[in-house]
Amino acid sequence: MTAPAPAATAPAERCAHPGADLGAAVHAVGQTLVAGGLVPSDEAGTTAHHLVRLAVRYGNSPFTPLEEARQDLGVDRDAFRRLLALFGQVPELRVAVETGPAGAYWKNTLLPLEQKGVFDAALAGKPVFPYSVGLYPGPTCMFRCHFCVRVTGARYDPSALDSGNAMFRSVIDEIPAGNPFALYFSGGLEPLTNPGLGTLAAHAVQHGLRPTVYTNSFALTERTLERQPGLWDLHAVRTSLYGLNDEEYEQTTGKKAAHTRVRENLRRFQKARAERESPINLGFAYIVLPGRASRLLDLVDFIADLNEAGQGRTIDFVNIREDYSGRDDGKLPQQERAELQEALAAFEARVNERTPGLHIDYGYALNSLRAGADAELLRIKPATMRPTAHPQVAVQVDLLGDVYLYREAGFPDLDGATRYIAGRVGPDTSLTEVVRDFVERRGQVEARDGDEYFMDGFDQVVTARLNQLERDAADGWEDVRGFLR
Repeated sequence: MTAPAPAATAPAERCAHPGADLGAAVHAVGQTLVAGGLVPSDEAGTTAHHLVRLAVRYGNSPFTPLEEARQDLGVDRDAFRRLLALFGQVPELRVAVETGPAGAYWKNTLLPLEQKGVFDAALAGKPVFPYSVGLYPGPTCMFRCHFCVRVTGARYDPSALDSGNAMFRSVIDEIPAGNPFALYFSGGLEPLTNPGLGTLAAHAVQHGLRPTVYTNSFALTERTLERQPGLWDLHAVRTSLYGLNDEEYEQTTGKKAAHTRVRENLRRFQKARAERESPINLGFAYIVLPGRASRLLDLVDFIADLNEAGQGRTIDFVNIREDYSGRDDGKLPQQERAELQEALAAFEARVNERTPGLHIDYGYALNSLRAGADAELLRIKPATMRPTAHPQVAVQVDLLGDVYLYREAGFPDLDGATRYIAGRVGPDTSLTEVVRDFVERRGQVEARDGDEYFMDGFDQVVTARLNQLERDAADGWEDVRGFLR
């Protein structure tokens, strides 16, 4: 399924997509170069050809080191530097990269982090407050999902709640102004099992933040909302869906009738937020499991049903991801790829019919797949993990105050995860101090086999980008590292 080009789209803006008319793109770029007096007319064709090739490469493979791209073009260093300068003077080419099959990497993660300077801080070993802070407040979880790394039965002692919530408040107070989406509540374990979550949410909003809670919504009951009115101050509730009926939920979570309860909780929540005229957003995270691509149509029907319960308030967003677990190369088999492309086309048609206006985030790989390119997730391995991690970019803090370097490490009793604790926030130690101490003492963790599973997709993207930037600097491209900034 290749998305058709809009009639008014310039050829160069679509050049990174499969099936694009590269000849037309080269011609258009050449005309732009000549019209702008950027190159002589006799050089325009060759220069435009190189520039389009760069757009195609970085629109599909954003983590390519610059030296590799230069060698692929077969030009010397001076000529390549000139090409990089010219690329920035042709806006259509930047559009091609940012809207290409790998555009989600650029727009969702790489460019926003570049603009905040956090990659620079990580590469320079400069201690700065993390750009993103995840608070993991849940003392336990009612599910036992087969894909979850949680150790069966592992939980935090309830006696840790009061001190833990006081510690979380202190972390919230540290977050600098100017980044309202710096904080989220997740886990680890289920956030709604913490009876103080609503108070924390309200405190965060008073601090100028707009936090989202990542939850399974099993405990999103009327009673919970009555006891924790601060939950209404959240910017968003993002519910992870583990199926679309009780059987699928039980297969995934091990809990009977869980889907029915979650669905009813969400219906009541929809009605309540409409009655309260609450601005809180509600959406879902849904993973397409192997063999279940056709269930995407049922997902639309599920959302449409909740829209009816919302009395005019519709579901705001859905994040769709594909399960690549167990695939060593990160790729889909051809048949599954074709089935998923067909299912995505049908899904979008059903969305247009039943839930128009629904915001859909396809993530990294599915965005490529929708564009007709091969979907392939990053596969960071222990050999390419960074010993210093990236605390300037993101950290996660659990109920004990332990500061984890990777998002999937913050589970109690998880074998090997404590090696990825940068330090502990406490009455006498702030998060700022934990990060500063880890960075200034050049804290490092030697990766072992299997440690890559402590990293989620965001961690993998950040790691790949930092490795790319470091390689560019080592190759003498420090001032232009990373291609787009």
